[in-house]
Amino acid sequence: MPAVIRHDWTRDEVLVLFDLSFPELMARAGATHRERFDPSQVQVSTLLSVKTGGCPEDCAYCPQAARYDTGVQAQKLMGLEEVVDKARAAKAAGASRFCMGAAWRSPKDRDIPKVAAMIREVKALGLETCATLGMLKGSQAQALRDAGLDYYNHNLDTAPEFYGDVIKTRDYQDRLDTLEHVRDVGMKTCCGGIVGMGESRSQRAGLLQALANLPAHPDSVPINRLVQVEGTPLQGTALLDSFEFVRTIAVARLLMPAAMVRLSAGRAEMNDELQALCFLAGANSIFYGEKLLTTGNPDVEADQALFKRLGLVPMPLVHKHDTNTVHADIVVPANSCAA
Repeated sequence: MPAVIRHDWTRDEVLVLFDLSFPELMARAGATHRERFDPSQVQVSTLLSVKTGGCPEDCAYCPQAARYDTGVQAQKLMGLEEVVDKARAAKAAGASRFCMGAAWRSPKDRDIPKVAAMIREVKALGLETCATLGMLKGSQAQALRDAGLDYYNHNLDTAPEFYGDVIKTRDYQDRLDTLEHVRDVGMKTCCGGIVGMGESRSQRAGLLQALANLPAHPDSVPINRLVQVEGTPLQGTALLDSFEFVRTIAVARLLMPAAMVRLSAGRAEMNDELQALCFLAGANSIFYGEKLLTTGNPDVEADQALFKRLGLVPMPLVHKHDTNTVHADIVVPANSCAA
């Protein structure tokens, strides 16, 4: 009997899971993973930034914030033809989904038709579409859905009570409102957070609790390990213990058993053994390619070698009418929140 999908987790219940012995937690998470997924399959995703830098927000982890001197140069939104060319190349390389992301606080209404045109052209190539553009109004979410957008990424980042220590230019409810607008128009959500920003274990539990108690579990849950970038306020933060990161992956799997749990930012600093533990803990998606937004990521050859050593394979692609196989999410997205 598969684990029951719940939306009423208490903080204490989540902390009980974190407090399990490491072998017991891994065993439970692995069993839950096997109830719905083939443990030898990993979803492969790729990121492409279509509008980089110049963001007016103050997210303390983000190299794309205009107020921090991180060496990231602000760029304008790519032109339609350039985006379509990138999408065509992604499809030729085996992608099934193409995500367009922009480092905006939120898109202006005048930006929506430009993005909508990109969505329509990408859909015409036979690709699924994904976007991460910052906060959305209900009318903007509807316009993107009308253009054919399938998925929207918007992370909660951290626990509600720690959020103000990381971001002050918007609040937690802003993020929840955007997710509600996305769900209301029938789009799927990709939503996770970042750990290792100086938060306590209780606050890590609070992030996962908030994600699991959303009205619908995110279809994809990216778990990011902070990548410290020179010039950002979080540079110099104490590194999160590796086993604590694995515990976070395992608890995410237990709380959201049917979601894709995505091993996201921070993989460049992880050795093969740590990544292998994350897969055992229930991670079944990775970002693939040499660059993740504006930070490093293991290169393709290294990932292929790791998959071979572990006996892992990319999750197979299927057509939407095939209900017997999990759909592989080979993505091409961007925005500091997309990881």
